[in-house]
Amino acid sequence: MKRIDCFIPCPDGGQATRTVESLSREAEINRIVRLAAPLGETATLRRIAAESEAPYTLIYTKSTDLRFGLFALERMLSIAGDSGAAMVYADHFNEADGIRREAPVIDYQFGSLRDDFDFGSVLLYRTDALREAVARMDVDYRYAALYDLRLKVSQKGALEHINEYLYYEIETDNRASGEKIFDYVDPKNRGVQVEMEQAVTRHLKDIGGYLAPVFKEVEFSGEPFEYEASVIIPCKNRVQSIAAAIASALHQETTFPYNVIVVDDNSDDGTVEEILKFRDDPRLIYIAQDRSYHAIGGNWNVAVHHPKCGRFALQLDSDDLYYDGNTVQKFVDAFYAQKCAMVVGTYRMTDFDLHPLPPYVVDHREWTDENGRNNALRVNGLGAPRGFYVPLLRTLNFPTTKYGEDYAVGLRISREYRIGRIWEVMYNCRRWANNSDAALSVEKVNANNLYKDRIRTWELRARVAMNLK
Repeated sequence: MKRIDCFIPCPDGGQATRTVESLSREAEINRIVRLAAPLGETATLRRIAAESEAPYTLIYTKSTDLRFGLFALERMLSIAGDSGAAMVYADHFNEADGIRREAPVIDYQFGSLRDDFDFGSVLLYRTDALREAVARMDVDYRYAALYDLRLKVSQKGALEHINEYLYYEIETDNRASGEKIFDYVDPKNRGVQVEMEQAVTRHLKDIGGYLAPVFKEVEFSGEPFEYEASVIIPCKNRVQSIAAAIASALHQETTFPYNVIVVDDNSDDGTVEEILKFRDDPRLIYIAQDRSYHAIGGNWNVAVHHPKCGRFALQLDSDDLYYDGNTVQKFVDAFYAQKCAMVVGTYRMTDFDLHPLPPYVVDHREWTDENGRNNALRVNGLGAPRGFYVPLLRTLNFPTTKYGEDYAVGLRISREYRIGRIWEVMYNCRRWANNSDAALSVEKVNANNLYKDRIRTWELRARVAMNLK
């Protein structure tokens, strides 16, 4: 008997037919089953588990044309057998507009809990592992079934990445990286996100990583601070935007003293000259970094440990602007009212000239006090702008990285402490060509995702260990 039963979605005719014809020429394919229902539905996966007869089950997640390289399926089967993996996936090529591009993917980890983890479109499961996982699927999902399957399979076996280019698929989403990163907070995807949260929460309970909504109390110490709050603005080569950011931070109305700490990381484009235009304001503290490596995390650390840093450290990126003159006051009020170690606000997406952009207001409504810190292991960020209680932050510090430093600290804080929320718009997040994540290469996107998955892995292991005590 041939070793693979293949299941493909067929909402349309043309390209799905070409895929069927292409697969039918593969020596290892036992049969091909066309699926009319979406893979996100639990009923569809129950059908696959019931109908698959071969030792391996291939699920193709797209309906576009698919072609394998020479002996590619044999290679996938060989590695699946040699490794004993529950599922294997591979690097591939994307074809769009007549151009072929390499599409490498990344290794799966214990903390790879993002529902948008990119496996490519070819998933080769060991059939017994798939059946066992489906047998434990006791929720009827409309959107999250394939995600639920992956999580359950990962509890019993490895998801093995074959870092070889084994097939060709059609890429239908050609947006730049800066356009894709906000999909999960788009209100139109809210129903999907609710199901994904349900699936990951069940998974965390299964593996011992779930945290109940019980928090350490934050005691705002009597430690003296000259300033109640500091706005922290790290920057490097932001000559076009830094002056507006500083001005928005200095034009705040508060009932307490605050300052603005600008940390410049060796800019050479005129940014320093723009910063020094504000030197006559005694509330401005300018820190010029030395030539060693700091990145955003290191710049934050030097600001937080500065003797003039306030009791609460409030984030403002050098591209962005506070929404109005009440932002700093709202942050500090929220800390005391909600008795939390970190506060996350809401922001409005705009272009450089403050014209609104989709998805407009980003408020991370998926966050709840009961389950936010569990769901935080699934999503790729906790929201912005962020504020931190400085005495605690000085014991944790930021990792010295250019990406994910705030997410790492947020996860660590949420392990023990409540994170407060402000649902009003607090700042304008300006998207423009010079944003650091506007149009990243696939290699850079992969490096960022690999690092955030490592952050999640470290945090998840710590939570599992904490629950075992």
